[in-house]
Amino acid sequence: MVGYMMKRSPLHILPALCCIIWLLLTAGCQTPVGVERVDAGPAQRQLTANALTADELSPSARNVLRRWVLSERYDDDPAGAIAALHTIAADGRGDEDEVITLAEMAYLYGEKTNQRPYFLAAAIYSFAFLFPEKGFQPPSPYDPRLRLAADLYSLGIIHAFASADDTTVEFKSGDYQLPFGWVRVAVNPSGFEWHNRRVVVLTPVEEVAVRGLANRYRHPGIGAPLAAATERIIAESGIQVAPRMKLPTTAVLRLDAPRRQLAQRDLRATLDLYNTHDVAATTIAGKSVPLEADETAVLAYVLASPDLWERELKAFFSGVFSESAPTQLASIDAYRPGRIPVVFVHGTASSAGRWGDMVNDLLDDPRIRDRYQFWFFTYDTGNPVLYSAALLREALRDAVRKLDPAGTDPALTEMVVIGHSQGGLLAKAMVVDTGDRVWEAIAYKPIDEVRVSPEGRDLLRRAVFIKPLPYVRRVVFIATPHRGSYLTEYPVAELLGRFLTLPVRIVRTAADLARNAGDFKVNPDNLGSGSLFGMTPNNPVLQTMAATPIAPGVHAHSIIAVAGNGPVEGSDDRVVEYSSSHLEGVDSEYIVRSTHSTQSNPYTIEEVRRILLLHAAEVCARIACGTPPSPSRTGMQALTLH
Repeated sequence: MVGYMMKRSPLHILPALCCIIWLLLTAGCQTPVGVERVDAGPAQRQLTANALTADELSPSARNVLRRWVLSERYDDDPAGAIAALHTIAADGRGDEDEVITLAEMAYLYGEKTNQRPYFLAAAIYSFAFLFPEKGFQPPSPYDPRLRLAADLYSLGIIHAFASADDTTVEFKSGDYQLPFGWVRVAVNPSGFEWHNRRVVVLTPVEEVAVRGLANRYRHPGIGAPLAAATERIIAESGIQVAPRMKLPTTAVLRLDAPRRQLAQRDLRATLDLYNTHDVAATTIAGKSVPLEADETAVLAYVLASPDLWERELKAFFSGVFSESAPTQLASIDAYRPGRIPVVFVHGTASSAGRWGDMVNDLLDDPRIRDRYQFWFFTYDTGNPVLYSAALLREALRDAVRKLDPAGTDPALTEMVVIGHSQGGLLAKAMVVDTGDRVWEAIAYKPIDEVRVSPEGRDLLRRAVFIKPLPYVRRVVFIATPHRGSYLTEYPVAELLGRFLTLPVRIVRTAADLARNAGDFKVNPDNLGSGSLFGMTPNNPVLQTMAATPIAPGVHAHSIIAVAGNGPVEGSDDRVVEYSSSHLEGVDSEYIVRSTHSTQSNPYTIEEVRRILLLHAAEVCARIACGTPPSPSRTGMQALTLH
């Protein structure tokens, strides 16, 4: 061999020598282990990647697999690796690291194979990580995997109990398969009934994007947030929950001694459903734990109904559209004795949906949520203004009479009515005493001397001779045309008026009045233009209502929209001039730089918040209103779910 090597030409060993020299020269430049400075964003993405954010196991989970020599097996046989690690965790060799790794592995494998037993296992592993029984190490409150575990738990529940088409969830008691055995789930039926309603459909809100609402309020905690559609158990009286309304609910799957149960093939669990309108926390292992809640997403589901928005123009042109509904006064919640009603009244060619941003922001404030109940009045906005006001007045009277026949709830007599645009005109009609002023502005004769049918005379009395409602203590006018809108003077407004369809009773009354036109200072045919005539600046009814003072003891506030940055005087919001919205004698006047549809403007919302907090402080100093503020979701004695 030596002889052979000595006979080889030096040219044959030259490449090998060059390779060795290159390795020696570069050894000092590149080490097998090193670091490289990168920007904070990429560094954080690498550190925080997990089954939910990157569709791959987190670095900490990979560490666990390497520790138990399961990395290659997981890559080739995920189910086998899950089973092997489960055995390690179940027989006591593993700790919380193995349990949360199992949650990640099971969820990822469930997603890739669409096998529900793995989703359910992910929820159970996550629960065992978050709430281990005495004798097992709980995670540190600074462990970032707490949030991961809460999300895996929530999504695991949603996918494990998903309907056949994956659009809803269906909770039923029974035995459910797991990768390592079975779990008997007992569903608590009490959570599926709420006041006078029964939950009929549950829709997940965890994996939805919300559009159209400025803010999304999601409160971290434990459980799967859901939107619950309900139906009445018996007919409602006084105030009806809006038919399209959905309740924010949260499902919690719990196991006693979850770490010990992992060592068994037959597990036991219970599932509770909570209405987060009522309950902000639950108790697990003797500790108060906040419930995961996403009430904005639930509200978005309600507002996503096309019917809600299509009815805006239908209700403007058809004066009998709203009257065919079971009630024109509805709530987003059941009647709550002790909570002050806030009645929202929308404007022309509008709907209750236009209050979405304001309601979303206000309901997230416990100072308001725990003191008020929100009601909404829906009406056909093409009808005469005072006729719609009469319907609102009668709806509020009826609600108070039926909800509190014995008069034991003083909060019902402290109502706040908030009206936008034409809705503000309706609001003012709740708090004035017109006496004969409106009638005298339009007629030469007393009403009893005018030849009109008994039904027509009754309708005129209800609409024109106004007394303040004793239940309304505060009103808020938002962009309200107290002296009319200049847009109603345009020829197009007259053209639109020809397309209005008014209720039969108004048409008949108008015909009666037209036969006695000489008894009136205005043309009775103007009734056919409905609210458009009602909001023209030269309308004597409007002028009289604007000049009528607000009843003593009632507080009033004006929020006036002004477009642009110019002087307030002489400006408008593209629909109503400042001079029309301005009222003397109100408690406060707030100018917001906005166009007419200002309900979603953050400055408008903050002014409404200020007014409601002021009202609550004054009322609650006199009566025991509302309920004690619910515990802060962020201040509870519980795990920190970052």
